[in-house]
Amino acid sequence: QVQLVESGGGLVQAGGSLRLSCAASKNIFSTNVMGWYRQAPGKQREFVARISSGGITNYADALKGRFTISRDNAKNTVYLQMNSLKPEDTAVYYCNAGRLFYGPPDYWGQGTQVTVSA
Repeated sequence: QVQLVESGGGLVQAGGSLRLSCAASKNIFSTNVMGWYRQAPGKQREFVARISSGGITNYADALKGRFTISRDNAKNTVYLQMNSLKPEDTAVYYCNAGRLFYGPPDYWGQGTQVTVSA
């Protein structure tokens, strides 16, 4: 059974930090690219970051330097460290997993809300 369970969202002031976690079932974590997308109110879902099973990372250009993706293979967990948060980072953040590094994700979590106040 495929499971992706996000946690760590919440309310934070602008300039603050949050770390999101996504616990994945072992059957998808070990061989899949893991990543994060986000969807702000009234906007389309957009790519945030991805990390391969070997640790290669890729970020949305606008988020480089503020967001860091990592994975703990022993815990089947992927993380998204978000620093210097801005109100425009407010969105639902979705964990995902896929077979191809630049391909569309195959599996999605339910999402976790991140709200950044001014």
